[in-house]
Amino acid sequence: MNPARRGGNSLIAMNVAIITVSDTVACGQRQDASGPAVAARCQELKFTVESTHTLPDDPAQIRSLLSKLADAQNIDVILTTGGTGIGPRDSTPEATQAIAERLVPGMAEEMRRKGLAHTPRAILSRGVAAIRGSTLILNLPGSPKGAVESLDAVAALLPHSVQIIHGARHD
Repeated sequence: MNPARRGGNSLIAMNVAIITVSDTVACGQRQDASGPAVAARCQELKFTVESTHTLPDDPAQIRSLLSKLADAQNIDVILTTGGTGIGPRDSTPEATQAIAERLVPGMAEEMRRKGLAHTPRAILSRGVAAIRGSTLILNLPGSPKGAVESLDAVAALLPHSVQIIHGARHD
């Protein structure tokens, strides 16, 4: 178990990595808005943002970085933003599933369900939630507003989820 953890439901720290997946951001044609929005929300939630990254919509690069971050064992949650839609280059869910050991479909379903309260387009998000090793991976939409709303939909569950992934018992 991460030395920053205590027993019970109390977490001292939860380490997060954020990956923005966007061709236009990665090549410098557009400034990243969703990654910083997610990072700001994580800080408000008292999560520690350990690292931020930007990648193009390239499945091999996404798989590689997800694996590297999860396997390092110092990241509790990886939040991706972007690449979850139905466009021809959107491949974040497939890359996540390819490196995942287990899926957590309820979290992705809840993000979509809560998103529908804001826009009917939320149903088009194909984001998944998965576990690799002791790291939870959540695919958030690419829009800053949608990414933060999706994070908020499951944020209260993240500390408990991380504790369970690290071997704590259900209360």
